Amino acid sequence: MSSAPLETTEAPPGARDLLLQTASDIMREGDIVDISLSELSLRSGLNSALVKYYFGNKAGLLKALLDRDMAGIVQSVDALLAKDMAPEVRLRRHIGAVVDTYYKTPYLNRLLMRLVRESDPDEAHRIADNYLSPLSRAYDKLIEDGMKQGVFREIDPQMFYFTTTGACDRFFSSRLVLKHCYDTEALTEELRDRYRQHCIDTIMAGILAH
Repeated sequence: MSSAPLETTEAPPGARDLLLQTASDIMREGDIVDISLSELSLRSGLNSALVKYYFGNKAGLLKALLDRDMAGIVQSVDALLAKDMAPEVRLRRHIGAVVDTYYKTPYLNRLLMRLVRESDPDEAHRIADNYLSPLSRAYDKLIEDGMKQGVFREIDPQMFYFTTTGACDRFFSSRLVLKHCYDTEALTEELRDRYRQHCIDTIMAGILAH
């Protein structure tokens, strides 16, 4: 006997957001880019049927999580570019924000690459158009503004994008290295703060004009 479809009235307030945040927590804590619907239900206290109700299926949930996380990043970068500040100050703030982003969502880059790779062409283009292209244009402006003012040396904005995101992402997605080489798996705030300052100092030292 099939179960009755879930009615709208059965979904508690905030259920959609709770499912997304719980999925985010599971992937962050497990250092993974997948979830079990049974664990999601257990951790959130919600009926797993709500995944189908809100997102269609697990793949839809992962896409919605990517949209939630990436939309916030694009908005924050746009807001930073709109501020009237010196190029060096702006870039230092941005690098710090990238580290904070990957500390909060260490799965994000891996999830992005997985969904681009596994989605149909239309969805892959949607992700690229909404998130990757705007970020690429933002890096063009971040770097070009500094070069025009003589603050940054001549540098390829595209290569700088990969350098910065790669450095910030790699640290927080390398839990096994921390465990086996440094005897810790905990992504603590103290570790985040140390790595944030390290990235800012190291990356800026390589780009500033001397």
